[in-house]
Amino acid sequence: MEDPLDALRSLMASHSPPLDALIVPSEDYHQSEDVSERDKRREFVSGFSGSAGLALITMKEARLWTDGRYFLQATQELSDRWKLMRIGEDPALEAWIADNLPSDAAIGVDPWCVSIDTAQIWEHALAKKQKKLVQTCTNIVDEVWKNRPPPEIKPVFIHPLEFAGCAVAGKLTDLREKLAKEKARGIIITALDEVAWLYNIRGNDMSYNPVVHAFAIVTSSSAFFYVDKKKVSAEVYSYMEENGIEVRDYDAVSSDVALLATGQLNSSETKGTPTEVPNNAELSSTETENGEIEAEEINHNVIWLDPGSCCHALYYKLNSDEVLLQQSPLALAKAIKNPVELEGLRRAHIRDGAAVVQYLVWLDKQMQGIYGASGYFLEPEGKTKRKHSETMKLTEVSVSDKLEGFRATKEYFRGLSFPTISSAGPNAAIIHYAPDAEKCAELDADRIYLFDSGAQYQDGTTDITRTVHFGKPSAHEKACYTAVLKGHITLDTARFPNGTNGHALDILARVPLWKEGLDYRHGTGHGIGSYLNVHEGPHLISFRPQARNVPLQASMTVTDEPGYYEDGNFGIRLENVLIVKEADTKFNFGDKGYLAFEHITWAPYQKKLMDLQLLAPEETEWVNRYHSRCREVLEPYLDESEMAWLKKATEPLSV
Repeated sequence: MEDPLDALRSLMASHSPPLDALIVPSEDYHQSEDVSERDKRREFVSGFSGSAGLALITMKEARLWTDGRYFLQATQELSDRWKLMRIGEDPALEAWIADNLPSDAAIGVDPWCVSIDTAQIWEHALAKKQKKLVQTCTNIVDEVWKNRPPPEIKPVFIHPLEFAGCAVAGKLTDLREKLAKEKARGIIITALDEVAWLYNIRGNDMSYNPVVHAFAIVTSSSAFFYVDKKKVSAEVYSYMEENGIEVRDYDAVSSDVALLATGQLNSSETKGTPTEVPNNAELSSTETENGEIEAEEINHNVIWLDPGSCCHALYYKLNSDEVLLQQSPLALAKAIKNPVELEGLRRAHIRDGAAVVQYLVWLDKQMQGIYGASGYFLEPEGKTKRKHSETMKLTEVSVSDKLEGFRATKEYFRGLSFPTISSAGPNAAIIHYAPDAEKCAELDADRIYLFDSGAQYQDGTTDITRTVHFGKPSAHEKACYTAVLKGHITLDTARFPNGTNGHALDILARVPLWKEGLDYRHGTGHGIGSYLNVHEGPHLISFRPQARNVPLQASMTVTDEPGYYEDGNFGIRLENVLIVKEADTKFNFGDKGYLAFEHITWAPYQKKLMDLQLLAPEETEWVNRYHSRCREVLEPYLDESEMAWLKKATEPLSV
């Protein structure tokens, strides 16, 4: 196959105007973190398969920017024609372009694949150095991607109220109230999970996130759903109609945004009806002191766009003076789970925890039988004597398939929530490792094994990480595991005032590591959806500046996942899902109200990997309480032998 770089450079040279550089983002038309196979353009041009990254192709160079989760993976996957740019260590993309490309350079990007925020940052930075960002009319990568996967037609389905907890009518009413408060006459919703959440629908357009490739526009009187109509059944059409939502073709969003800009977007029922109130105003009546009714005009002239999730192509169709660039009101509404969603998440995590325990029981037995490992509980004197034959072996992929099998037996299971990170030995140091069935490693009884996995259940989404060793862990591995566990516990037990953001909390999980001169290059926690995306904003717990934007609030979910990674040796991560709840504190300084966490993930921590001398008495007690609760909640889902294993795995720690 011809190298994509050569073909792309040929098209860049013939473009009008000729392009000095081409930016290839990771995102799709909806600024999704995870994209479908046919939208993996950056992976196609660079060979780098991580979920986060940005490619820049000039006539002489090719550079790939990614964050600390992927440094090691990128060095392994990029060819020698590419140079890795480490975000946070190397110059940002716009800074590198400004300093290295000639004046008047034209830098191309598909405006559908870049957010308003990002495009504006690039435009301003480049303009200062007399360079310009050029919006390409077509996606140049698509022109050279000859075997690009075709679009798949997968049906839209309704997410029942018994799981959603709130009807569409109520969600639309709340949204319209927020529009009125901001004096907005409409909102363009582009984030796939927000469209799915608002309309209580789900789909299978992506492998792990149950979303539909669709846009939505909501005004004070209309609601639209832009989707490939071949995905919509008669039942879903009726459902949409009952909820006052008009189904339109996916591609019609572009022209409808232009109509929205001029006040001419009408539902099919109101087409041709003259607008009685000019200039996008509406009449409101108030009563005077004399009891007379007085009409006043309220100007509703702006259109609400989320600059972080709306693509620049749609923004370009609007008058910038009539746009409200502000985070979507649905982001926070979706993140604050209702009681039905919270209860569903709790139940889903119990079933999921049972699957993880069943997996550990099976894996423990297999490691002993095939490799002669001492197992989950015992430590051998020396290295493991291998009992091994080519006909019997465990690979990172074969064991992760087994874990999926255990999950698949559980009620409401709908698939995995992300590709399982099943990583043995040095592969565990690759933070977002993706094992390949053809090339993946075999498990090794003398090395750490890390598995980060989750599932989609109709009543909730799960995400859990555990790290185990079936042989004799070194003193260093134990010390590192214990530091990670201490950080994990510190965050879990935190109490903090209302208004606290995830940037302030991130340090809690790192302090035990910092004391030893250790750290990790990823955030500590992300929100999680209710049968939606496994990574959900707008909040997060992280050292990254965006973690300051949104304070944690009661009924949000967030993960607790500190780690430590030694390149070429091992990796450790522990992860639970938490629900933010109101804290019962003795005092209430400043009348702010205080918050705490409730953990809803249930699976044991391996005693053999702990250095009990490093745990404080209250940390030991936390582990013992957690393990006691594990036994209680998981027992109904385990058979006698599985329960016997769990009882042994959760025996009280004693120093």
